[in-house]
Formats: sequence, C-alpha cells, structure tokens
Amino acid sequence: MIVGLTGGIASGKSSVTRLLKEYGIAVIDADLVAREVVEAGEEAYQKIVDHFGETILASDKTIARKKLGEIVFNDEEERNALNAIVHPAIRKRMLEQKESYEKEGRELIVYDLPLLFENELTHMVEKIILVYVDADVQLQRLMERDQSTREEALSRIRSQMPIAEKLSLADEVIDNNGSRDETKQQLLEILKKWNITVHDVD
Repeated sequence: MIVGLTGGIASGKSSVTRLLKEYGIAVIDADLVAREVVEAGEEAYQKIVDHFGETILASDKTIARKKLGEIVFNDEEERNALNAIVHPAIRKRMLEQKESYEKEGRELIVYDLPLLFENELTHMVEKIILVYVDADVQLQRLMERDQSTREEALSRIRSQMPIAEKLSLADEVIDNNGSRDETKQQLLEILKKWNITVHDVD
C-alpha cells in the first residue's frame, strides 16, 4: 500500500515520520529528495544553473538556497521555471525509491509529502494520513521553532492550504495537539486498521 503523509507547517508531521521509521516502515521523504536532486552533479542542478546563472551558487559551487529563494519568491514566472525543473526530478527519484522498496516486498510505503494537496500529488498515493493541529497551536509551534514573529509565522502558514480544508480530503487524521503517546496510539490504530503489523517500540 502506498500512503501519503501530510500536514501543515509545524503540525508535527516529522514526529509521525520518526515513529514510522522506528516501526521499520519504508518512508520516502520529499524534502530530503528535493535537496538531493539539486546537489552538484545532478541533472536538475545543471538545469537550474543554466537557467538562473552562476550568481545563485555559493563559493563551494552548491546552490545558495537563500539567493535562489529571493529570486523565485518575488517572481512567479521564475518560480514556475524552477518548479518545472525540480518537481519532475523529485517525482522521478521518489518513484525509483518506491520501486526499490516494492522489490524488497514492503507491504507499506509512506510518502512524506508536506505539500501533497498543494502540488496535486494525490494520484501518487492510495491513502492519505493528515497530521492535524489546531491553528493556535500551529502558530505557537512555528514561532517557537523558527524564532519568528507572529506576522512572519502567519505569512508562512497562509502560503499553504488551510489545514482545516485538508481534513475532509484525508482518509485518516492524527490529532497531534496532545502528547507523543497519544499521537503514537492514533498511528498504531491506523496501522492496525490497515492490517499492517508492527512491533511496538518505547
């Protein structure tokens, strides 16, 4: 079974990802893949440099994410150009990893996709788990995590689809407002429902 794990920014999705890995479940992390495909020597890296020029490179020839971010953040056309290079490369790499896990005979493969709905990737998965937190908890966690102001945090939250809208689109919801144990119990219930056997870990 191919499952998409998603949530809003600072919803605590990474803590669910960690639990899944502790249970030995195959997790493909979209953010990690996104960083890998733009490393020097990768096809997407070369295409980005060809398009944006060498001014976006750091002294060690890696892509300076901040410089690139400043260009695409304020220019929709350039942002679309970057996405047209990066998104296919990410999808290709994720599919390769999925096929590799399938060959190993894994019964459950989880795509960790923060922007599953925003990037219209629901066709890649059979089921969707949403990690949910209340809006005020999300705001507080994001401000604490990034040491950001209320306005900066709200701006980042508003750049994504409202988490409340995602509720009706998910097959399963993990309410992450409580403790780690409560989150863990909910995850175990979902896995049990799907007949996925895992050995409990402390």
